[in-house]
Order: sequence, then C-alpha cells, then structure tokens
Amino acid sequence: MDEWDATAFEELVTDELDRLPDDMIDGLDNVVFVVEDRPEDGSLDLLGLYEGIALTERDIYGVGELPDRIIVYREPHLAACTTESELRDEVHTTLVHEIGHFYGIDDDRLHELGWA
Repeated sequence: MDEWDATAFEELVTDELDRLPDDMIDGLDNVVFVVEDRPEDGSLDLLGLYEGIALTERDIYGVGELPDRIIVYREPHLAACTTESELRDEVHTTLVHEIGHFYGIDDDRLHELGWA
C-alpha cells in the first residue's frame, strides 16, 4: 500500500466523507477533518482521533470557539490494509467512529454497533 502518498490518501478520505449519509454529516457543527501521517507518539495503533467537546457535553458553545477536529492517520491505515477496498472500508469505519464521538457515543457503544 506504499502507493498512497498524502495527496492520494486525502482524496480517498474526501471520497469516503462524501459517501456518508447526509443526516450524519449535516449535524456536524464547527468540525474540521484533518489527515496526518501518524499520531504524535509515532505509533501505528491509532487510526483516528476526535479532539473536541462532544455534542452531548456542550453547555455554552458559541461564536469564537476553535473547531473540533477529526483526525485520520494515513500510515496506520496503510499498515493495517493490503488492498484499496480494505483501505476504503477502514477509512469509512474510522470516519463513522470519530463522528460518533462528536455525537457523544462512547467506544463501548461504537463497538457494539460494529464501528470500532
């Protein structure tokens, strides 16, 4: 899977975002999607990360807030997948998982739903 440079991988992530249901995406407020090579610790264990305050935990949230971030890590995905189809499926699952965190769904529930 070495042929997936940063630009190609970002395009794949964008394609998978476009495939998500509108009702999942329409509720996202002040969220940016970012692709990074790997987590800060350099590991290949983490595929994605949600940084922000879940919708269910927001009290007062208004103008001037920095956007929440959903990070998709390129190198861990490439290490975990051997085909483009696997890569697309894994990126899709990662996006749904991290968006789930935005909506306040914890890891245990995401696992129960098959999105972990």
